[in-house]
Amino acid sequence: MLRSSIETFDLAAGQSRVVWQTEALFEAPNWSPCGRYLLFNSEGLIYRLPIDGNLRPELIDTGFARQCNNDHGISPDGSLIAISDKAEFGQSAIYVLPAAGGEPRLVTRNLPSYWHGWSPDGRRFAYCGIRDDLFDIYTIDMEGGEECRLTFGEGRNDGPDYSLDGRWIYFNSSRSGLMQIWRVPAEGGAAERITESAYGDWFPHPSPDGDRIIFLSYDPEVFDHPRDKPVRIRMMDADGGNVETLFELFGGQGTMNSPNWSPDGSAFAYVRYFPVNTSA
Repeated sequence: MLRSSIETFDLAAGQSRVVWQTEALFEAPNWSPCGRYLLFNSEGLIYRLPIDGNLRPELIDTGFARQCNNDHGISPDGSLIAISDKAEFGQSAIYVLPAAGGEPRLVTRNLPSYWHGWSPDGRRFAYCGIRDDLFDIYTIDMEGGEECRLTFGEGRNDGPDYSLDGRWIYFNSSRSGLMQIWRVPAEGGAAERITESAYGDWFPHPSPDGDRIIFLSYDPEVFDHPRDKPVRIRMMDADGGNVETLFELFGGQGTMNSPNWSPDGSAFAYVRYFPVNTSA
């Protein structure tokens, strides 16, 4: 029984293409800067999947980190990957390792921390940290050190990703009630609301040209970001204008938690799920 359909959506054609389908649960595609492969997680491990050619996932060696979640990404130059894994501490920590595989190096010492975005210059991470039960947005140097806090408990703050110019960090927040898209200056400052919709909006990802944002929207009654729900992928201008629904699908958690644009901004990757058959 099929469970996951890894797909890409071409904006100009307005069409989806199936890259690979599997009975396993795969999550959160990252599109490599070279454009030749997608990066996924499945059952705690990280895999590389070629876009064309031999469509077989290749396991990436992540050393002791074998409890990876769906918060991972590839550096702008393609040489490194960031992962979020709980094998070492029992809580999610952020690590960096060579894109070809290798032993992870710890970046965040405050836990739990969930990676979400790489700065355009490749020097900093944006992530969600839970501190004293508060979900907030932080950044940190890729080499580690002190984390920089950008939000301060104004509702739940999650899913940060950098704008093309590195000036803004887009994120989702429940501070206005229903989860919506906001942005905050990467150096710190007042947050600005971007969406005012009737949906629960999650996981904003700015395009490589900086002009558009894609994000995932749940029905308003859905709490948090669960899997196996009817959702929609929507797109808007960077300032929140011209919001449109690109398509609807069965998905949610794992569909596009992490940065997923193609390097030229013409398409993006995502995962569509098939309902689980629970009959005896």
